[in-house]
Amino acid sequence: MPYFGSLVFTPLVKALQERYGSRRQYERLEKSAATPARMSADETSYIAERDTFYMATIGSTGWPYIQHRGGPKGFLKVIDDSTLAFADFRGNKQYISTGNLMSDNRVALILIDYPRQLRLKVLGRVEIFEGEIAEQWLKKVREPQYKAIAERVYVIRIEAFDWNCQQHIVPRYTEMEIREATVMFEHRMQALIEENQRLTDQLAQCQSEPAVQENKGEKHANNQS
Repeated sequence: MPYFGSLVFTPLVKALQERYGSRRQYERLEKSAATPARMSADETSYIAERDTFYMATIGSTGWPYIQHRGGPKGFLKVIDDSTLAFADFRGNKQYISTGNLMSDNRVALILIDYPRQLRLKVLGRVEIFEGEIAEQWLKKVREPQYKAIAERVYVIRIEAFDWNCQQHIVPRYTEMEIREATVMFEHRMQALIEENQRLTDQLAQCQSEPAVQENKGEKHANNQS
């Protein structure tokens, strides 16, 4: 698996890095990554938590196309330390990404964790499986609880990956993440409401008892007279 920069740092990119003072830093990274590791447990666990990513392809016109992909958490599967796969759920039936990959199988993914401001970039080559030959792959990527129709399977052979700079990622939270973060406070609030109601009932009972006793005393006095 080559170093990420060896695929994207073209001569013009390197010239710009030299001009703006970052070339020395990236040159050191290139040399230290002569034998880069494959995906580790860090990348695997990170990918398993994602419910969305962005995918870029290039069409025969030369124009890049970026598409959002979403599904249940973990729908992008780590098959092994150099292979990813996911079910292509039926959408608007434009098939732009699929068509692009039939003429150029290179793909770029960006996976963002907005709450933690993390970003993983992946470069790879895609194989597309449909029909009967997709059945074995569908068993590996199917999400039984997700009712969308899977039309095909994308299998990505990773060429390189890189953790990107955290700057300028604005934290955002899904509805589920907000609920998970606030559930403890919701439980505490419910407990306080119940405790308040119990104390209110006790206070009302205490206030009513003297009146009952007073009424009993008046009746007793009347009986005496």
